Amino acid sequence: MTTARPDLDPELRELLADMPLMSQLTPEVLAQLRRLPSTPVESLLAHRQVDRREITVPAKDGAPIPLSVFSPASTDRISAAPCVYWMHGGGMVMGDRFSQIDIPLEWLDEFGAVVVSVDYRLAPEATGTALVDDCYQGLLWIAEHSEELGIDPARIVVAGASAGGGLAAGVTLLARDLGAPAIAAQMLICPMLDHRNTSTSSRQYSGVPGVWTREMNEFGWRAVLGDLTDDKVSEYVSPALADDLSGLPTTYIDTGSAEVFRDEDTDYATRIWAAGGQAELHVWAGGFHGFDALYPQAHISATARRTRTDWLARLLPPI
Repeated sequence: MTTARPDLDPELRELLADMPLMSQLTPEVLAQLRRLPSTPVESLLAHRQVDRREITVPAKDGAPIPLSVFSPASTDRISAAPCVYWMHGGGMVMGDRFSQIDIPLEWLDEFGAVVVSVDYRLAPEATGTALVDDCYQGLLWIAEHSEELGIDPARIVVAGASAGGGLAAGVTLLARDLGAPAIAAQMLICPMLDHRNTSTSSRQYSGVPGVWTREMNEFGWRAVLGDLTDDKVSEYVSPALADDLSGLPTTYIDTGSAEVFRDEDTDYATRIWAAGGQAELHVWAGGFHGFDALYPQAHISATARRTRTDWLARLLPPI
């Protein structure tokens, strides 16, 4: 019996037709993907007046965590700048701090925000809470050095896409529970929130080629968690496990109707509302996983990206 699933946006379907798709990840395929060139960040900076600074901060175990800091080069501002702390996607197993960096750089342009992107360690080399701990340590460093970086510590936005969205949610839970640092808002773009992988949307995108399928999601989670049973998995790693979603900063969540993470993302927003929190949720009809990052020129992608920026504009004053 054929599984019913939402149709793709027609423009996205046409664009996706030329992209090689797969249904599963293997260690061999992952090794090949990791050998692909990193995002050419220099081309993204060429038309911008940006100061770039590379920093290394220590992880909890002393391992180095690279951070890239992008700041507006010329500013007449009197007050300190807002900050976007960015966590990249890649299923917890691939990518680097320049992956999808074009997204937060748009907010540097729009709001004069300082963008900081973290190169957290990847699974399976790093497991358990190591990835989210790396991201949290980077955030602590930013908050502690906010004056040096020209950042307003009261206007730090934690943001990420896919795996980075899940890590952003985990970091926000950690910051709430540990009492620091202050986070003004969290932006979770098609976030990877639930290791259980049992939702309707997860089953809908099983056994078919795609950008990110149920089988690929299982591979990513196994790489992070190994053989841990559900009762041993930390809510900071798999934020959907958190019993208490109260006390979180205002939250933006978006996802596509045609992707694995649709249901866990909508559920997370619903539970924030149930806990008395504020969340804005967008489910883009016909959007597949990461559609706006892969094809920013598509009409639906431009709309999704502009909608996020409009939401940030309500939180951050313009330049």
